[in-house]
Amino acid sequence: MKLGAFSVSLSVKDINKSKSFYEKLGFEVLGGDMTQNWLIMKNESCVIGLFQGMFEENILTFNPGWNQNAENLDTFTDIRDIQKQLKANGMNLTSEADETTEGPASLTMKDPDGNLILIDQHR
Repeated sequence: MKLGAFSVSLSVKDINKSKSFYEKLGFEVLGGDMTQNWLIMKNESCVIGLFQGMFEENILTFNPGWNQNAENLDTFTDIRDIQKQLKANGMNLTSEADETTEGPASLTMKDPDGNLILIDQHR
């Protein structure tokens, strides 16, 4: 199962302070919009998202169809196929992609320790 690009989406209290902190660790802005209180930052192959006021907890995020530079991949496993595999493996999903659609969709689940996992396909 190919889940796509991986990042950690961090719920931050002050996006400016967090941006400055992660820049000191060598991260550079890859995308996002400070006026909307979100940024994507990268250090080599490590990607983090900084999100102020958008969600309460940190999220492990996978993006089918993207590489670590948020560039489209020629081939990838569609989220609906991933969802079918997860269900066949007995995984409990907290939200599901509509299997009758195509294109962008997402699903969520929690790991055994309650960490939220988002699989978010943008294309």
